[in-house]
Amino acid sequence: MDTLTQSPVQAAAAQGVEAPVLVLDKVSLAFDDKVVLREVSFTLLPGHTKIILGASGSGKSVMLKLIVGLLKPDGGSIYVNGERTDTMSERELMKVRADLGMVFQEGALFDSLTVAENVGYKLYEESDMSEDQVRQRVEEVLGFIGLHDFTDRMPSELSGGQRRRVAIARAMAFKPRILLYDEATTGLDPITATTVDEEIIKLRDIENVSSVLVTHQLRDAFYTATHEAVRDTGGIRVQAASDEKSDEAEFLMLRDGLICFEGNAAELRASKDPYLKTFLS
Repeated sequence: MDTLTQSPVQAAAAQGVEAPVLVLDKVSLAFDDKVVLREVSFTLLPGHTKIILGASGSGKSVMLKLIVGLLKPDGGSIYVNGERTDTMSERELMKVRADLGMVFQEGALFDSLTVAENVGYKLYEESDMSEDQVRQRVEEVLGFIGLHDFTDRMPSELSGGQRRRVAIARAMAFKPRILLYDEATTGLDPITATTVDEEIIKLRDIENVSSVLVTHQLRDAFYTATHEAVRDTGGIRVQAASDEKSDEAEFLMLRDGLICFEGNAAELRASKDPYLKTFLS
């Protein structure tokens, strides 16, 4: 097969390297005369993290909408788990979205449903699992995020951080291989935000979930990029990441529709670019 017609998975297999779970290849998008993205390209490997930074209106959340197929690019191509999605119909996209979980800024929980019903909602609606199987999975994910005792609570009875963690549990209940986070810690105090950051880290390192984080919270972005979760006899703990593990989390900085930086936390901090230095300060 001509290399120009190979999918990213086929190209990776031919080169004997790990295939990416997500690829954006020269993706462009404009709304009328406003260009949002200009031939943006990046790949995401299994169990790795991309942290997307940028000023308001730089296209961060738009990128997530392109990945899940809520928007179509004007140019370029998007691959999820080796399948090109930007040319798919809405019906075809439904199957792809089963492997994509989304965590919204405000959690977007159903106010009239309990915690357990929120977490199990997609399983009840879109799977053939029995009620007992759904209940077991719900208990499993709530236990994972430390909210097992909150099963019968209503969203109104939860703190902001607890609602975000329930939203993460709901997103992971279907066992997606890719999780997308849209400003998951915005509006939370630093201590509560850290609990959410640690759930993101645990999912990545213990469950091998690939993740894309859109955020303007620099503290949380760097915490997620420079820490790792490990299992020991006491359970799961989060600690400072090794240099090798830190390389698995990369920052993307968007500016004027382009990626103006791509690299790990140490490289971002060391950058001499005036715009990046101003943004980080």
